[in-house]
Amino acid sequence: MIGARVGRVWADLGLGSKGLIVVALPLAILLSGIGALHLSGRAEAEAEARVRLTFAIQRDIHEVHALLAEAASGVRGFRLTGRRAFLEPYVKAEALLPQTLDRLRRTAQDPEIRRRLRRVDALVVQKRDGLAQLAAMPGAGTAAGLEAPEVANALVANKAVLDALRAEIDAMQRRERELLEERQARADGERRRTWTLTAVMAGIGLMGGLAAAQLLFTGIVRRVRGLERDAERLERGEPLTLMDEAEDEIGRLARRLVQAGDLLRSREAALREGEERYRRVIEGVRDYGIFALDVDGRVVSWNTGAERIKGWTADEILGRHFSTFYPPETREETPGRLLDIARHEGRVEDEGWRVRRDGGRFWANVVITALRDDKGVLMGFSKVTRDVTERRMAEEALTHARAEAERASRAKSEFLSRMSHELRTPLTAILGFNQLLGMDRAMLSEDQRHAVDQIAKAGGHLLAMIEEVLDIARIEAGGHALTLDTIDIDPLIEDVRNLIAPQVQAARIEVRRSGDSDVRATADRRATVQILLNLLSNAVKYGSGGGVVTLNVVAQADGVLIEVIDEGSGVPPALVDRLFTPFDRLDAERWSGMEGSGLGLALSRGLAQAQGGDLIYRPRPDRPGAVFVLSLAAQPRMQGEDS
Repeated sequence: MIGARVGRVWADLGLGSKGLIVVALPLAILLSGIGALHLSGRAEAEAEARVRLTFAIQRDIHEVHALLAEAASGVRGFRLTGRRAFLEPYVKAEALLPQTLDRLRRTAQDPEIRRRLRRVDALVVQKRDGLAQLAAMPGAGTAAGLEAPEVANALVANKAVLDALRAEIDAMQRRERELLEERQARADGERRRTWTLTAVMAGIGLMGGLAAAQLLFTGIVRRVRGLERDAERLERGEPLTLMDEAEDEIGRLARRLVQAGDLLRSREAALREGEERYRRVIEGVRDYGIFALDVDGRVVSWNTGAERIKGWTADEILGRHFSTFYPPETREETPGRLLDIARHEGRVEDEGWRVRRDGGRFWANVVITALRDDKGVLMGFSKVTRDVTERRMAEEALTHARAEAERASRAKSEFLSRMSHELRTPLTAILGFNQLLGMDRAMLSEDQRHAVDQIAKAGGHLLAMIEEVLDIARIEAGGHALTLDTIDIDPLIEDVRNLIAPQVQAARIEVRRSGDSDVRATADRRATVQILLNLLSNAVKYGSGGGVVTLNVVAQADGVLIEVIDEGSGVPPALVDRLFTPFDRLDAERWSGMEGSGLGLALSRGLAQAQGGDLIYRPRPDRPGAVFVLSLAAQPRMQGEDS
């Protein structure tokens, strides 16, 4: 149970953690071995130090024995010969013995050695005192001095002390030899343990490293081989079964591979379904001929629409060049040219005559698109053909009808122009004779003068209507001569107010000026005056008596607006669409007593549009009344003029 849990924890560890453990395990063993070697080395060094210390103690013990022996020989020689030179060993011993004994006291660690050393210290003191006493006795070098009882006693006592000292030193040396053997044996044992521990730790480290590496890399290789087998199954399109449940990188990669396989299969299924659906859609399209060409222009696919439009079946046309669909006069040039354009520009659209299987011709709209792979290599072309013969016939019929309408419009304009001239000639004569009659008003009766006035009034109205008809005809024919120039709006409005003043005074209407001042526009002055006179005349005729007509000027960035605002009843909403229709007098029953031809507003809008502006109508938002808005182009800004 514990082993399975440990195995699970090991499997879930990341590859980095596993690699760290594999590296750290031998490293820990190596560090442990180094530590053990260090400790063993220290023990070995301590053992060797003890051996060296034993050798030093033995050397010092020998030195004490040698110094005392040489000092005793020197003193005896001095007693025999009386020569002071024999005392040099004694003097040397007196100088070196304290240092050697002191060094022995510091270095000796064994209890037995230290006990014997204390006895040696006492014997050395006794021996030194005896030698000093013997050296100080008189009669050195004489027979009497040698035979003196005190000298003989001193020699015997010194010999006894020296023997006792020799015995202690021999005992110390034997103990030091024993200690030396023990310490050498211990040092050898520490050395053997060090080498044994080194070998064991090296073996453990090597085996542990090999075992960890085997555990890691064997598992990785096995699992990677499993991934390789999964990749091969994925390449063959076979389903994958999740086997590696570990939470490390390989386990996550295995799960991602399974997920990728599931996603790939689902996408392949969707792609196959989409391709089948697309094939069915293409096959089911009957109004468009959709087929594919190879890079040389040979047909490689064919749908039902292409068969219906062109007449060939798939078995009859596959593999043939698409120039088969072109008439003989364009077959050599057009197909190759269209493929070249599609090859270089990616797409080309063309219209022209095409040939059916039975030899009949139809007008086709054709779109050819170059097909390239992900690397941009040309794979072929798609071609969509649509039979637009009916549309072409309708366009030709429409073109013919438009030409007929234009011809009828020109005939109407020519008729109006000729009729206007024909009517104006006798009308001018009538008005001339009427003026002659008016010059003799004093000779005429009241009824005759009234008749003359009516003739003049009716003739003037008819002449004005003929002029408006001529203007309408010129505008429709595009022959109305306009001179566009920069004009000041304020003087123009003043001129219009002066011209309309008699009619305004008769109707007791006030014409007011409002809005922006010092405004200029680009327009034809005569045409603009004519438009404003017509609008003011209508405002006076259809406005309320005693009311106010406002001329409001609004300057804009792209033009100038002149609003003519009256206080009349306005235009009914149902009649607004007919407001600018020629010869259409709106609500004629209501305004039957008013003079008018129904041409004024149509002529005014035509003049406004002819000079780049417009004329529109809108009702007053605050009260009954009409607002006619004349828009004119703004004055062109001169270079360097401030904005």
